[in-house]
Order: sequence, then C-alpha cells, then structure tokens
Amino acid sequence: MRLRACAALILFISACATPTPSPSARGIRSQRVANLQRAVALPWRDDGQCVVREASQPWAVLIERCYQALDHDRIKFHDTAGRCAVASVGAGAMGVGFCILVAPEIVVGAVIVLGVVVVAVAIKEELDAYDLRHSYPEEAGTSQGTKVASREAEAQHKPKLKPEPVGLDWQPPVPPGPVDRTRRASCEPIPVPHAGEDDPHNECADKFPPNRYPGMDVLVGGVRFDALQVGVRVLWEIKTHRFDSYNDFIRRQEIAKELEQIEREQDAAAACGYGYVIGVSTQAHKDALLRANRFLNVVVTGCKR
Repeated sequence: MRLRACAALILFISACATPTPSPSARGIRSQRVANLQRAVALPWRDDGQCVVREASQPWAVLIERCYQALDHDRIKFHDTAGRCAVASVGAGAMGVGFCILVAPEIVVGAVIVLGVVVVAVAIKEELDAYDLRHSYPEEAGTSQGTKVASREAEAQHKPKLKPEPVGLDWQPPVPPGPVDRTRRASCEPIPVPHAGEDDPHNECADKFPPNRYPGMDVLVGGVRFDALQVGVRVLWEIKTHRFDSYNDFIRRQEIAKELEQIEREQDAAAACGYGYVIGVSTQAHKDALLRANRFLNVVVTGCKR
C-alpha cells in the first residue's frame, strides 16, 4: 500500500511540474519505446514480459507493476542523493529501490547491476519489431510471425481500369522502393527444427550461446546456423566432433571441410549485419582452426559427446 501511494505521489508531482500533453498515438508510441530503451539496461527474471506488457504506461506505473519481476539478486540500490530516505523508513530496501528507479533521472551509482546484463528477450524482440516497422512497414509482420500484405500483393488485387490486352500477360505497376528490401526480408531470422538427430550437438547449441530459439536452428540470408544468441545479433556454428581423437590426416581433412562451411556462413552473417562465432569442444580444435585462419572468432565450449 505504501509503495502504491509513493507511485501515486510521484505521478502527481510530475503532472504538476509539466504541462499535460495532448493524447496521441504518436506520443504513446514514443513513450513506449523510451520505456523499453530504459528498461533494457536492467536484469529481468521474466525475460522482460511484464515490461513489454506495461511499456505504454508512464515509467513510474511500469516500475510499480513490474518491480517484482526484477532480478533482485543481481541489482543493488544506493540512495546517493538522499532523496529516498522517507521511502526507506516506510517500506525498507524495496521502497528505496522503487523510489530510485522511478526518478526522472537515475543518479550515477544509484543502481548497480552485478555481472553482465543479457538483454531480456521480450524487450529485444519488441525493439527490433519497432525498428522494422519504422523502416519497412511491409516487413513488420514477418518479425512478429504475422502475415502482412505487400504493396505488390495489394496492387494485384486492385480492380483493373483498362481491359487486358488480348494475348499479353498484364503486370501491375510496381511502386518504387528501397533496392535492398528483398535482402532485408531474407535477413530476418527464421527458426527451423535442428537438422539431424545429434542430441549432444543440439543440446550444446541450445545452452552454450544460449540459443534464442531452443530446439531450433535459424535461417539467415538463406543459410542455416546452429543458434542465434539471446539478446545480441550473433550467429553460432557449433562443432562437437571428437577432434582430439583424429589422426593428423583426418584432422587436416576435417579442417578443410569446416573452412568451406565457415566461409559460406560467415559471408551470409556479415551481409545481414550479424556477428559470427564458431564454438568447438576442445582447445586443440580451436588451435587447428586458428592456424588455418587466425581471423576466425572461435570459442571453446567444453561440450561433451
């Protein structure tokens, strides 16, 4: 109850201090994006689901409703400015944290996150969808799993104003558009079931990066990758071969084959603006790849077969 009263008081003070903006869809969208961008720096236990649900609300309301979804084991609050002393008396440490988070500007050192923040999946997807809608409205549905008619499809369904010429194929006019629209659409990640029945390999691909789509590979630019890392634009190729057990001849054959695959995947990832990492089980496998190409980004996963 005290926490709710604190939020109400902060909202009342903010309303008195600034003129009330006229309600508009654009204003709500701007507020939503600003809230998502502010929340992305915090650790969330629910992958940001609550933040996405409440993002259209004022920031103080969002924090009030989603405060319990924060990963409190990884976040510490310090009332460095002394503005939340009253909250600490009435509601303990939780009141201090809430008071600090709803402030218009968070003072440096007031919120300390322990460890590296992995961007919450739901927030990342929402921001990606907003960027896509903003740049390419026709492709927005692709990122959300919905079907959106393109301008070309709409043109085909428009009534014809002139009779079709006999014996000729009639084509509707294609409006001008960005030349890279097709490439951009093909760069959207498409989850597909893991190829093959190699359970140890698939388990490593799901857990080590970790995979944004557990149980799935991902197609980007027409090329299959083992995983798309959670929270970042990084694609992974996972190798779980027992490389150390191979003789020298087999090792050379294996590296030559892998380099062809890696070059194809690396080119597709770079063309679509993704990073690319190769995960291998052992240091010997990593060393062999780097001897062949020292510019590769290779990580030892330690995954066992």
